[in-house]
Amino acid sequence: MVTLSSLLVYKYKFTTPMPIIESTYKPPFQFKNGFIATIYSGLFRRIKNLEQKRERIATRDNDFLDLDWSYSERKSDAVIILLHGLEGHAQRPYVTGAAKLFNQNGVDAVCVNFRGCSGEGNRFYYSYHSGATNDLDDVVKHCIEEKGYSKLYIKGISLGGNITLKYLGEGRVVPNEIKAAIAISVPVHLNGSAIELHKLKNKAFAIRFKKHLVDKLKLKLKQFPDQITEEKINSIKTLRDFDEVYTSLAHGFKNASAYYEKSSSLQFLKNIKVPTLLINALNDSFLSPECFPVKEAKQNENLYLEMPKHGGHVGFIQKNNVYYNEKRALTFVKKLT
Repeated sequence: MVTLSSLLVYKYKFTTPMPIIESTYKPPFQFKNGFIATIYSGLFRRIKNLEQKRERIATRDNDFLDLDWSYSERKSDAVIILLHGLEGHAQRPYVTGAAKLFNQNGVDAVCVNFRGCSGEGNRFYYSYHSGATNDLDDVVKHCIEEKGYSKLYIKGISLGGNITLKYLGEGRVVPNEIKAAIAISVPVHLNGSAIELHKLKNKAFAIRFKKHLVDKLKLKLKQFPDQITEEKINSIKTLRDFDEVYTSLAHGFKNASAYYEKSSSLQFLKNIKVPTLLINALNDSFLSPECFPVKEAKQNENLYLEMPKHGGHVGFIQKNNVYYNEKRALTFVKKLT
């Protein structure tokens, strides 16, 4: 039986605004092409006048993380944790650009170097991967328990964004001090993104990533000759081969497919309870259709999905060298606190 009350519930349910955000990003004309925006941002952008101080902390398994800190001019009770992408580090412009902007607006910043990404190899055969959230948890606890921050924001880019989203939704107790999160250019469906990276359009990027990863694995061979062989390394022809030979096995997964399946953040988005902004550009050549989680955003009031037409992969270029995603991140957290 249809009643007035049921009609009101129906109307309320479907007219309540959902967290799909209409993007206002408009790039300079020359950067409307996603490939050009990605290349420029990765190779040519520079961030000046940011002073960072390095701190080394121990992880729960007796490895270490190098953290690069920068600070607001005035004492702050808030900090943003910044996580880089695959084979990045804490001095990459997409990390330091956000750190500088937040520092200028009263928020301290800690740029995290994942294991083996700070210029020094880590202590174990395993290192970091797209689903490794324990190190982020260690950094969060360090910021709260050792540094005394009462407001924490997390911003992850690409691989770091997948870690951020998985951390928030995988079922752990998320500290109340975490007030907001931002994830940029995120391959939330790792297998789909891997397929895209192996296509001709991304060949240059895939070759570059693979070279960096294999070079590091060759150093692991010297450290751990009983766990990897030169023959195995020479068998790596693609990024997926790398995940078959190293990433999956070193981190306890059966194979690359299992690694992608268990580490993808897509499956955890429904559980996120912290206000979280996800910005994925529609012309990001690294992302598959599954990486635009419209259904998940509509079903979770805490997940805000923005899908600009332009931006490429972390290439949200604007004037004055402050990127759109950095401004949006600042606006997002300021509205919440």
